[in-house]
Amino acid sequence: MKKLLWTSIMLLSVAFAQGQILQSQNPMSFPMLNKEGDYIGRYTVPSDAEILKEPNAKEIMRGKLILNDTKRLLPDHVGAEMNCSSCHIAEGKVQFSSPYIAIIHEFPEYSKRAKKVIDIEERINGCFERSMNGVPLDPDSEPMRAMVAYMTFLAKGQPKDAIVQVVNLQPLDTSLIPDPINGKVLFGLHCATCHGDDGQGMKDARGDIIFPPLWGPNSFNAGAGMHHISKASSFIKYNMPIAARKEGAWGQGHILTDQEALDIAAYFTQQPRPALNEKKAKVKMLEEEKNQAEQE
Repeated sequence: MKKLLWTSIMLLSVAFAQGQILQSQNPMSFPMLNKEGDYIGRYTVPSDAEILKEPNAKEIMRGKLILNDTKRLLPDHVGAEMNCSSCHIAEGKVQFSSPYIAIIHEFPEYSKRAKKVIDIEERINGCFERSMNGVPLDPDSEPMRAMVAYMTFLAKGQPKDAIVQVVNLQPLDTSLIPDPINGKVLFGLHCATCHGDDGQGMKDARGDIIFPPLWGPNSFNAGAGMHHISKASSFIKYNMPIAARKEGAWGQGHILTDQEALDIAAYFTQQPRPALNEKKAKVKMLEEEKNQAEQE
C-alpha cells in the first residue's frame, strides 16, 4: 500500500512539473557566448504558446508529440517500451538530460561511433536503432521532419554560431570502482518503486509507458549509450530518482553520490537485453524507402 501511495505521489509530481515547465512565469534561460567566448545575451526556452505563432505550428506540435509518445505513435519503428522522453526528460528542455534546446546547431557533426560526419536526422535514427531497439525512419519522412521542426523551434532566438551555456551530463569520479552487488540493494531502495523490482517499468491503464523498462526484451539494446556504465551512472546521478527534492523540473537527481549512481548503473547494465542488429534495421529502412518510392 505504501509503495502504491508513493508511486501515485510521484506520478502527480511528474504531471505537475511538466505543467510548470509549460506555464512558468519565469521561463528557463541560459547565457550565450560567441566563438571567442564573449557573452552575447541570454537564450530563453520558448513556451508552447509560441508554437502557435509559427507558420509550421502543426508540424512543430506533431514533432513534440512524437518525441513524448514515440512508442504509441511510431510502433513500427520502436521495438522497446521507450519514448524519446524516457531519456530526454521534460520535453528536452532541461539541463543534465541531453536536452534538445541547442542541439540543432550542433549538426552536421563528426560521430566517433559512425566514424563520419552525420546530420541531425542520422543522429535521431541512431537513437531509434539503439535506444529504441527499433528501425530507422526515412530521413525525409513526415515524422522525422516533425521532430526536427520541434528541435529547430526550441533553438528560436539563438544565433546559429552561439554557444548556449546549458549543462549536459557530467562525468563522475573515474577513480571509483563500481559494485553491482551494492547496486542491486540501492536499486531496490531508489529505483524499484517506478521501474519495478524486475526492472520492467510501469504502464498506465491504457498500456502507455509511464516508466520504461531498464532491462529485458522490451528495453534499449546493447548498442545504446545507456548500456554503458559511464553514461548510465551520470544520467542516474543527475536525473534520478524523481520527486525526491524541491528543485528541478521533476524534483529529480542530485540525491545519490557518485558511488551510489555508479553501483546502480553497474547492476542494471549487466542485466540481459536485446543485442544491436544494425544490419537488420538498415535493410528494413531501405525496403520501406523502396516501397514508398514505388507508391509515388
